[in-house]
Amino acid sequence: MLLDHELLSQLAPLELRARKIVEGFISGLHKSPHHGFSVEFAEHRPYNPGDEIKHIDWKVYAKTERLYVKKYEEETNLRCYVLLDTSSSMFYKYFSPWSKLRYAIHFGSSLMYLMNRQRDACGLITFDEGINNFIPAKSSYSHLRRLFAEFENLLEQEKNADKNKRQTATAQAMHEVAERLNHRSLVVVLTDLFENVDKHDQLISALKHLRHSKHEVLLFNVLEEKSERELDFPDRRLVMQDMETGSQMEVVPSQIREDYQKKVEELTHKFKMACSEFQIDFEQLDTQSEFDLALLAYLNKRKRLG
Repeated sequence: MLLDHELLSQLAPLELRARKIVEGFISGLHKSPHHGFSVEFAEHRPYNPGDEIKHIDWKVYAKTERLYVKKYEEETNLRCYVLLDTSSSMFYKYFSPWSKLRYAIHFGSSLMYLMNRQRDACGLITFDEGINNFIPAKSSYSHLRRLFAEFENLLEQEKNADKNKRQTATAQAMHEVAERLNHRSLVVVLTDLFENVDKHDQLISALKHLRHSKHEVLLFNVLEEKSERELDFPDRRLVMQDMETGSQMEVVPSQIREDYQKKVEELTHKFKMACSEFQIDFEQLDTQSEFDLALLAYLNKRKRLG
């Protein structure tokens, strides 16, 4: 299984969990129609005329009958930043053993492990009401360890159930990132897109700003599908609380479910259309699902960027 919450939770440190997730994913690629990715993503690149023959990996040639050369640290050809939402709504869970934040952290750490094996430079930006941490992208293994340490700190915050209400200012964070990144980069955004309705246009404007600044964008909408998209709660009177503001509302799910699902679908469609217009990849993540399709979405994006 690519995602076994109980098993992964027993593994430590986070780096080991990320490696387990990636190795399971790669093993699945070998058995899937996407087999070609398994070689392309690893520590090789296709041979080009002019490359020194001594760098050809003949073992790979024996298996694939294709020429690949080994990649080295200085061959970093992509800068990638994981932009992680750490606002209070990301602490939510109901059906899933993991909160949205814990799920996003494990997915983000897996992406970074994958990037490091590709010799790509990766960095981390965390935000809620503003940017909290901005770690520049580098490709060294020691830098990867630093990123994992930051993720571990965030997991401790999540485990301790931080009671401080931290709202989301995704648009503001994206605008700042667009201004601060000096080199063309791939920005992978992990967020639940929980903004006030009147700020949705601002969020789309911020995504557009990133693209106009020549950055590639891969947006992952992290939600617990069963509760947050389907409103599949027991049909009894429930008190819902906004985790970012503390405001409460008493509802009977069966009475509002159809209208709720329609509004969620309309919102999702709006973001999909905007992302399509600006050539931004939009993917939905369910905290109860495995990481394989999301990791494949990253590899597809990575492949298109060369």
